Amino acid sequence: TVSVTCLHPSASPDSRPGPAHKQPTQCAMGKKWLPLESNPTVMADFAHTLGLPADVGFHDIYGFDPDLLAMVPQPVHAVLLLFPITPKSEQVKDEEGAKIKAEGQTCSDKVYYMKQTIGNACGTVGILHAVGNCLGSVDITAGSYFAEYFAKTAALSPVERAAYLEEDDGIEAAHGSAVAAGETRCPTLDEQINLHFVALVHVDGGLYELDGRKDSPVYHGATSATTLLQDAVPVIRTFIDNSDGSPYFNAIAMAAGSGEF
Repeated sequence: TVSVTCLHPSASPDSRPGPAHKQPTQCAMGKKWLPLESNPTVMADFAHTLGLPADVGFHDIYGFDPDLLAMVPQPVHAVLLLFPITPKSEQVKDEEGAKIKAEGQTCSDKVYYMKQTIGNACGTVGILHAVGNCLGSVDITAGSYFAEYFAKTAALSPVERAAYLEEDDGIEAAHGSAVAAGETRCPTLDEQINLHFVALVHVDGGLYELDGRKDSPVYHGATSATTLLQDAVPVIRTFIDNSDGSPYFNAIAMAAGSGEF
């Protein structure tokens, strides 16, 4: 059984991990941004500015007990997981990638996936993955950044989408504003980060993990629009098992409701 204390909700900023520590895997990237804080309010303001409708927000997931999961509004469109990169998690990532390359996997062609080539951009890439895979169930604001971005990148490959993001000054500026709105100390560009975001989404009856550091989406079995949150829990538990004992996890749902109280 995983303790609720494995999650660090943003409602308790003193107990939430800040965005900075060492992350050797990120420093190899070329362009580099400051990291986005794992904070529902910051994420909601950022996404709403870019075109996410006001009736969809970001909500802390306080734990995995049924009563705590029931606190999250439905429907849940995506789950964003912040987790620590550790030697064990990197080993598991490499082994998983090799297995998928050798054996293949189920993967719907409807999954919107992009690579991450900007250091510390995993928060923004996670939000793009979350929003990009619920365009059929969420009414993106017409004429907004999201509307234009997803229209222009729909036919691109994951690598081409990453290149598009690198050249996009508009979202870089919006990301910078969101970083400045965070509550925890912001690291410098020279600091290395060992915390990383992934998105867990429902597409075409499947549960997919979307991580721009990996070679492809990762299929985690069947799910539905109504069971995504519950079905994401075993995936999150696996991340916790591969954390080398680190407690620095935060899970946030993109779901119905503004997220404001």
